[in-house]
Amino acid sequence: MHPVKSTGDVIKLMDIGLKNRAKSSTSMNERSSRSHSVVSIHVRGADKKSGSTLQGNLHLIDLAGSERIDRSEVVGDRLKEAQHINKSLSALGDVIFALSQKSSHIPYRNSKLTQILQSSLGGHAKTLMLVQINSDVKSYSESLSTLKFAERVSGVELGVAKSTKDGRDVRELMEQVASLKDTISTKDEEIERLQLLKDLKNVSNTEKLED
Repeated sequence: MHPVKSTGDVIKLMDIGLKNRAKSSTSMNERSSRSHSVVSIHVRGADKKSGSTLQGNLHLIDLAGSERIDRSEVVGDRLKEAQHINKSLSALGDVIFALSQKSSHIPYRNSKLTQILQSSLGGHAKTLMLVQINSDVKSYSESLSTLKFAERVSGVELGVAKSTKDGRDVRELMEQVASLKDTISTKDEEIERLQLLKDLKNVSNTEKLED
């Protein structure tokens, strides 16, 4: 993570990521993305008047497309890249399916991609996915598969987006809890003191009876 103070700082980091992104040519594309591109922005804001703070994350992700090895004809490192791409996209599909079925177990840990997206997919967040298809007739099967995946994604309900807030209301509640604990502690001490006085009085009365 790198601290940023302006839009320019963010763009500079994105340029570094773009240079580091693996790209190569295949039999299908002259410039094929051989990895996903992920930019995560973590924002924290404070209201100076109320003292409340807000935090949020924004993930901008460009997914590398799924690849049919028989058509891309990749070998060696390009083949390994294609296998990793397809594996992570398959893991994302599994997560989407589990969410659409409201399953008790969501397999986020099956891929680094889905681990990064967990807060956006499984939390109270807003998620927008854009899919791109190839108009070439030869890519009919890939386009159909992409559209089916998009249909599954559109059926997922994440719930209402909520803000992550730690403000005056929370602090007031914590202060009330602390005050209540102090009151209880004081009452406990008073009860112990009264019990001790009662015991001493009983002892004194017993000694008088013996006299």
